[in-house]
Amino acid sequence: MNWYNFARKLNLVIVMIFLVIISLAVLYPIVYVISAAFSPGSSIASVHIMPFADGVTLAHFRFLFTETDYPRWFLNTLQVAVLTSLGTLVVASLGAYAFSRFRFAFKKQLMMSLLVLQVFPVFVGMIAIFVILLRINLFDNLFGLVLVYWAMNIPFNTWLVKGYLDTIPRSVDEAARIDGASHWRIYLTIILPIAKPILTFLAVTSFTMPWMDFIMPNLLLRSSENQTLALGLFSFVMDDTRNEFTRFAAGSVLVAIPFIIAFVATQKMLIKSLSGAVKE
Repeated sequence: MNWYNFARKLNLVIVMIFLVIISLAVLYPIVYVISAAFSPGSSIASVHIMPFADGVTLAHFRFLFTETDYPRWFLNTLQVAVLTSLGTLVVASLGAYAFSRFRFAFKKQLMMSLLVLQVFPVFVGMIAIFVILLRINLFDNLFGLVLVYWAMNIPFNTWLVKGYLDTIPRSVDEAARIDGASHWRIYLTIILPIAKPILTFLAVTSFTMPWMDFIMPNLLLRSSENQTLALGLFSFVMDDTRNEFTRFAAGSVLVAIPFIIAFVATQKMLIKSLSGAVKE
């Protein structure tokens, strides 16, 4: 019996040590970047390996807001992310409602085509995207970037929302239709409130991609007034001649603030979105 208790305690200690090591491996890079944002100096070599060992300064944050176009980068990125999220939310929810509740010709084929679009990586269509936006005069334009994000987000998210709407009993629609409700009224006043968890998840994920993306803005944006956060921050560490890691870290810390706010505000809905809708 004593040996059994000893073995249990030993296993518990081993598991705790393993979890502590994993936690440190995950958290240390985050803490290191936060420390670099407040550390004196500029290059990554000037940052001590122990977080906050060099002291604390707010000079890098002041530099971002007084010596660079960081506020403009932030506003451009926020505009693109919000428009991408709203557009994806509206189109994907409407498309999902139509696919989930209506019967029409080529329904299965259209659904499969949406799925097939997600099979091909974005890199395959980069040249086509470049040429199309150039010909419709939306190259180096924030709205042109939003259109690209809509095209990237809507197919898969339509599938995602449709799967959630399929779990909502059709008897809910039928009861409302008996009371004289139109399809638009059912969609707006019944389906959307029930589907709020998955729509919240969709809004957050659709906001996240353009907020953090570097590839598409680097391809489609050229002028300094249209730069996003990813492009602006990359300019601090783009080559050996300009290695301003601490200022890059300061900007990165500020980038994370909207995600923290969004997660705190929507965490209950995000968890609920994993459990499905209502049952018959």
